[in-house]
Amino acid sequence: MIDFKTLAKSYEKEMIQDLVDLIAFPSLTDEASMSLEAPFGKPLKETLDWFLARCKALGFDVDNVDGYAGVASLGKQSSTLGILGHLDVVPVGEGWSKDPFKAVIEDGVIYGRGTGDDKGPTIAALYAMRMLKDLHIPLKHQLQLIVGVDEETGMRCMDYYTKHRKIPDFGFVPDAYFPLIYGEKGIANIVLTSSKPTIIHSFNAGERPNIVIGKATFIIKAQHDAQGFEWYKKAHRLAMDVKIIDDHHVEYTAYGDYTHASTPHKGINAAYHAFNFVGSVYHDDLALEAATFISDVMGRSLNIAFDGVHMGWLSTNCGIVRVSHDKTELTIDIRYPNDVTFDWIISRLNEKLENTSFKASVMAHKEPHFVDPSSELVQTLHRVYKEYSGDEFTPPLTMGGGTYARTMPNFVAYGMKFITKPQLPHVGDAHQKDEGIEVEDLVLASAIYAKALYDLAYEDA
Repeated sequence: MIDFKTLAKSYEKEMIQDLVDLIAFPSLTDEASMSLEAPFGKPLKETLDWFLARCKALGFDVDNVDGYAGVASLGKQSSTLGILGHLDVVPVGEGWSKDPFKAVIEDGVIYGRGTGDDKGPTIAALYAMRMLKDLHIPLKHQLQLIVGVDEETGMRCMDYYTKHRKIPDFGFVPDAYFPLIYGEKGIANIVLTSSKPTIIHSFNAGERPNIVIGKATFIIKAQHDAQGFEWYKKAHRLAMDVKIIDDHHVEYTAYGDYTHASTPHKGINAAYHAFNFVGSVYHDDLALEAATFISDVMGRSLNIAFDGVHMGWLSTNCGIVRVSHDKTELTIDIRYPNDVTFDWIISRLNEKLENTSFKASVMAHKEPHFVDPSSELVQTLHRVYKEYSGDEFTPPLTMGGGTYARTMPNFVAYGMKFITKPQLPHVGDAHQKDEGIEVEDLVLASAIYAKALYDLAYEDA
């Protein structure tokens, strides 16, 4: 019996160094430098090039899929067990106490944008493959580590990959939680638009639908209401700033708490408070209407609340706000369980909007993803997790987040965050400031992945 825990520990220093090097790349989409060779911009091309070069140096066969994705493979078998990771990250946001692109290691924690989502887990998966390669394990399936560079902004990289390369027969995505995620909610991005007059002169907040807005700065065409300002801050225990521009314009900033749109209840949406403040203090109808629609993260204010059997509650998040010249746009991220259809959601939403100033249009949509929890893949991965973690209680799960698993059939999300382990108060989660992971979790996850690959692909297993 191979002790993958001990073996993974022997690779710890190299694993950490590779992650530190990978964190240093500011791997965000850059439209200004997009080209045929760099479909998502120069920073992501440089990140992918470095990663594939590192994989080649470790002895893997590599394939650059036209800058959209990369593959590190082991073996030449006709059937394939795949691992899907991604090298792109979400925007940094504000409030970091450390340089997000210069990995810092303190008290056993590695800090940096992408440590948890998804550079750290991808490195853990790479070293799991390396363990099997270095042991010369005979395989019945080719192993492929596929990395994309557009997971956070639409997964166009996987759309391209699935059209230009063979899809693995089965596999997992190291971009969620242990024990494993066998179902992911459907994701819809809906834009609510209104031309109703408002005292809001300008309001631009949020960068992506899948992030809860943590800061909202807006200018209104009115005088500063000092009493209302102080009342709202105290009533909602909210941090706000004010800057008087002139006698007819004042700038306010509301501060919330960034988090991932799959768990909007964990954050505080500053855009909601911005609209609610203007609506309640200045009695602005448009602001009140907007605040009402985005006030509830479970969809009740949009008439689409639903509790699924496997996936739980539908959730909503207002991730982007644009207001100018009396045109208001709210981009809403909706995560829905597989018990309801997208048509049902749109129908109910349009009913809600009938007597309002807002109209809805669909910006993007992805169907729910579901793998039978009794399948061999799910059962094997769960057994390995229990064996290496000691957690006999937590069952396979579903979630609201969207991973690469939904881009290919018979794929599930598998770690590397340990759901039973409390988040350290000074360490940010995915998409948060001061994002970080514990070194011991990185090593343990790599051991779990190695054991899972062994049990799924070893020819005598």
